[in-house]
Amino acid sequence: MVDETVLRVRAGAGVPVGVSTGAWIEPDLARRAEAISSWREPDMASVNFNEDGAALVAEALLRGGVGVEAGIWSIADAERLAVSGLPGRLLRVLIEIVHPTEDPVGEAMEIEAALARLGVHDPVLVHGEDAATWPVLRHGLAHGLDIRIGLEDSLYLADGTMAGSNAAMVHAACDLMTAETPSSS
Repeated sequence: MVDETVLRVRAGAGVPVGVSTGAWIEPDLARRAEAISSWREPDMASVNFNEDGAALVAEALLRGGVGVEAGIWSIADAERLAVSGLPGRLLRVLIEIVHPTEDPVGEAMEIEAALARLGVHDPVLVHGEDAATWPVLRHGLAHGLDIRIGLEDSLYLADGTMAGSNAAMVHAACDLMTAETPSSS
């Protein structure tokens, strides 16, 4: 079912397609790992390192030729990733600021520093949810990190107005990217 869906989305949209492996989708780890082991078509899948069995799920994806995005929500998650045997084999690390925090950029920077200290040097993508969305996105742009944006992260644009679509979110992020990138002239 996942492979068939990914093929259709990729054919229709012409873009790489990623999926989630979140425990909320299938709470039973054995059943989730078994289902994931049959996947061949996703270009990537996110694995949350705050969930039990994250390394097992990631290994199943890699055996199927699916790229792994390691979702890191905390320094403890970074530590679990560091000892998993996966660093160096990941598509990227997702630093995800998903819980309310007074300093989302500081939290992202602490996780970045922990990953470096722990020897995890895979590419990094940062993103935040809700109030953390735009500050973390700006941090990513300023430091040359990959970013992501969409209604999954926030319903609001950087100026506080409600976004009408994912496309509006992407356009706003592109505008920021253009405004914050020095010209090469």
